[in-house]
Amino acid sequence: MKTTLLIPTLNEIDGMKAIMPKINREWCDQILIIDGQSKDGTIEYAREQGYEVVIQKKMGMRHAYMEALPYVKGDVILTFSPDGNSIPELIPACLNKMREGYDMVIVSRYAEGAKSYDDDPITAFGNKLFTTMINLVHGAKYTDAMVIYRAYRTSLIRELDLDKDLSYETAEKLFSTRISWEPLLSVRAAKRKLKCADIPGDEPRREGGERKLQVIRWGGAYMFQVFREIFLWK
Repeated sequence: MKTTLLIPTLNEIDGMKAIMPKINREWCDQILIIDGQSKDGTIEYAREQGYEVVIQKKMGMRHAYMEALPYVKGDVILTFSPDGNSIPELIPACLNKMREGYDMVIVSRYAEGAKSYDDDPITAFGNKLFTTMINLVHGAKYTDAMVIYRAYRTSLIRELDLDKDLSYETAEKLFSTRISWEPLLSVRAAKRKLKCADIPGDEPRREGGERKLQVIRWGGAYMFQVFREIFLWK
């Protein structure tokens, strides 16, 4: 099982300097940085450290993933946030769980024994609301359906139509935003009854940089997707 650690960045120089030295390069077959045109030295730092870097042309997290995809060599992708929210030492545990035959493994902030130290009351409520709704509407058993820190078969991107603009464009137009594909991945994996697992993993506070959340717009777009999926995708 070849693995790619996929790390999206946008002005994350502080987090990169604090987090990347903790990642053992032997844990994965490939470490790939996809950068959203950082201006703070993130790109230069990544290249100085010998990491493979792709500069995305079209902004937004899902576009970052799509533009990185041609460079991905792994049968499994593990998406990881370098801002301090993702604990590097859990990478081996996540990938080892995948090797047990799972289609997706989520490093959950809300599984028993784990906690988010970066949540505020709004994000904590929102994350739990979405996870609960996905579980109820689509028959899943997630403890954290929204988090970026997860590993999954690379082939799922096309199997679940995550690479199709049609899967996002209505929600993005309605709420004037660009969204990522983690919630939709969670929904469609549940609908297909894929083999998924959560492992507990704390979410520390971020290291420098700025949070890029669009709480109202993203919340509306993701909730639209959750309910639209009842009717439009099998």
